[in-house]
Amino acid sequence: MDTKKQIARKNLGIPEGDKIILSIDGGGMRGILTIQLLKKLEAIAGSPCYEWCDMVAGTSTGAIISSLILKKKSAKEIEDLYTKLLSRVFTRRNILANRFYNPPAFDKKNYRTLLKEIIGDSTLQDVCKETGLDCILTSKDMTAGEETFFTCVNQGGNFIGTYKTVLLRGVMEATMSAPTYFAPFERFIDGGTTTYNNPVLAAVLEALEYTGNEKYQSDKLTVFSFGTGTALRFIAPNKTQEPKGIDALFWLNYVMEETGKDASEMQIDLLRSGLIKGLKLRRYQISFDEEAMAKLPNKKIAHIQALKADWLHTLKNEELSEIDMADVNMFPLMITIGSAMVDYICPPNEANLPAAEQKGNWFRSDFIDSKTRRGLLITARGDIPTIKRNLENKAWIEKQPTE
Repeated sequence: MDTKKQIARKNLGIPEGDKIILSIDGGGMRGILTIQLLKKLEAIAGSPCYEWCDMVAGTSTGAIISSLILKKKSAKEIEDLYTKLLSRVFTRRNILANRFYNPPAFDKKNYRTLLKEIIGDSTLQDVCKETGLDCILTSKDMTAGEETFFTCVNQGGNFIGTYKTVLLRGVMEATMSAPTYFAPFERFIDGGTTTYNNPVLAAVLEALEYTGNEKYQSDKLTVFSFGTGTALRFIAPNKTQEPKGIDALFWLNYVMEETGKDASEMQIDLLRSGLIKGLKLRRYQISFDEEAMAKLPNKKIAHIQALKADWLHTLKNEELSEIDMADVNMFPLMITIGSAMVDYICPPNEANLPAAEQKGNWFRSDFIDSKTRRGLLITARGDIPTIKRNLENKAWIEKQPTE
């Protein structure tokens, strides 16, 4: 009789002998979107991720989800626990607390209490030994001025990792302490402030070059990488000098969000390039904009009071670009978008067809456009002709403002 791991590999089209890495991006409350995808992934696999993955990786909200996988929780169980955690973690410190004028905005007291209840005093080595999984969770060490990777890898019964003996719940607080939202966790702040808000490249390097180099091989490696949705800020050229709102606040948000997004896309481009021979990437991400929404099944969102739109297809870029990672009022929208993504990836009308006859992705290959090599739900906007025309024009360059 086939084991759960063998059944999952068969159902997901994973080559025999491949190791499997599951990597999840940061993104605050948007992680609930990703959990919708994980629920479907597990339904297709026939068992929870901890039964058939070999390594989990996560940053911030992705590290929370990965840590719950390390505690042998299914995606459905994670959804319930995650909702409880996130609804409690975004608790205002007081009526005057504000990200910009009186930071941090939120108090982690309730979050820390819940972690004690859910995680207990398990160390990284404890959970890796219990599940058979390896792990890498990220944070930023302000004192050392560098990223910190909390890793634990089982090499033939010998657990390797500088921080293998630390408490998992401590790591779960370190990785999500986002500046202005939460107080630092002593020397640590959110891993999303580094270039590894998407931790997939860090996970691959850890597996192939560092603690996992005797266990993992690039040509026998399948990597599932899940985003949490990315808000695109489209700013007209004539508006860049005078952005909406207070300049300092606009640029703080813009730099925090855009640098992480660009770093993520570069990592994905590298992994798709073939430079790491034999590696098989399956990346799932969506950009929050009208064009991407129009590709999804049109689901009703009239029940979400914080929105003007009644349907996904009538959402406007202005609303989508302003989704804040701490706004739990947007939980229902993230769940709806996640559900619509599931139907796009796994068309319901193909559910009863043999795998060979299914035309949808069904989590069996990379989720990309074969022509553009971009994610199928990632919108790209570039005006190459205008950029070239302007930067070839000496007069245009000279008339641009200098202050």
